[in-house]
Amino acid sequence: MSVEMMNVNLNMERGWPCKEQLNLSLPMLDLVRSDTVLEYETDYRGYAGTGGITPLKNIFSEILDVSNEQIYLGSTMSTTIMYDVVAKAMFLGLDGEKPWKESGNVKFICPSPGYEKHFKICETFGIEMIPVKMNDDGPDMDIVEELVKNDTCIKGMWCVPLYSNPTGAIYSDEVVHRIASMEATSDFRVFWDNAYMVHHLTDEEVTISNILKDTSVHPNRVFEFFSTSKITFPGGGVAGCASSIENIKWLERTSLLQLKTGDKINQLRHALFLKNKQGVLEHMAKHRTIIKPKFDLIDDMLTNRIGYNDNVKWNNPKGGYFINLEFASGGAKSVYEYCKERGLRITPAGSTFPYGIDPEDKFLRLAPTYLSLDELEVASAILCEAIVNELGLE
Repeated sequence: MSVEMMNVNLNMERGWPCKEQLNLSLPMLDLVRSDTVLEYETDYRGYAGTGGITPLKNIFSEILDVSNEQIYLGSTMSTTIMYDVVAKAMFLGLDGEKPWKESGNVKFICPSPGYEKHFKICETFGIEMIPVKMNDDGPDMDIVEELVKNDTCIKGMWCVPLYSNPTGAIYSDEVVHRIASMEATSDFRVFWDNAYMVHHLTDEEVTISNILKDTSVHPNRVFEFFSTSKITFPGGGVAGCASSIENIKWLERTSLLQLKTGDKINQLRHALFLKNKQGVLEHMAKHRTIIKPKFDLIDDMLTNRIGYNDNVKWNNPKGGYFINLEFASGGAKSVYEYCKERGLRITPAGSTFPYGIDPEDKFLRLAPTYLSLDELEVASAILCEAIVNELGLE
């Protein structure tokens, strides 16, 4: 059947775990019961305790290679903590600094293509966004360094350093070091969204340089964010921030009215289920078994139907949740509309750029994890037909 005759409703717009992935964490829900919650040395039921429980901090400190004192556990979603840090910096001021809003036109460096929720946070607070080209090893640091050196209104920079959303870029040691050490205002902060720190798609467990150990010149520069949204349950997981001890104390102090204590019973549930870094990696290997064939299917269908040419290219990421399509001469909006008209939802063209504007109309993001393999085969057929139609291929 041609794609013109298909009656489908398929969604590849968001990086959602599928049912099979969510099922992997169901046993976690049985680990803390009314007859066992008091078996532990600490009573986790009350108000006491700010910033997260020690057993879960131990796991994240091992993964991130930082001390427990450098970790804050709060919300269930990392974007909530990112939003809060931006809001507090804007209106309360970072530790020892005046509020950003008193500095005039606040600006952020936004490597692009990037994560649209980062850009939406900036839009919410009226922060001007400056797009900077992304390379395979991270943002173009020559441009970044020049910008932050010469503009004191630039107060922040978004980074997804490992398996970057959506390009799959892996920041090189040099890029990490240049971000940590470059000249900028004292209240400039790097928002290091390490969302895919253990989300490998191959047997190679890629690691990047630990930026929190590269901040001797600017010890309070980096806030590193993480969550279990794509490890256990989105919205029912645990999120946190790693940073300097001074930044963590500031975050705890400014969060007391919002969140006296997090969901410590849920944190305990996660600590018992994940156990340690090795336990997390073993759990993520099960995720990989489920989703890697989905990435392979799309890559195979694009290769077989489109082939390799100068007009369009895509990545085969080593980790993360996305495939990035790039059209050499534009046409992303047309491909998006073609798919939408035939019942396939992909991330709207332009979404991965500040203000939703891809100036060259070149990029589309695909999120293969949620659909089944059978559904992905149909979705890929529609996508390939859209590309063939746009490029005028036979």
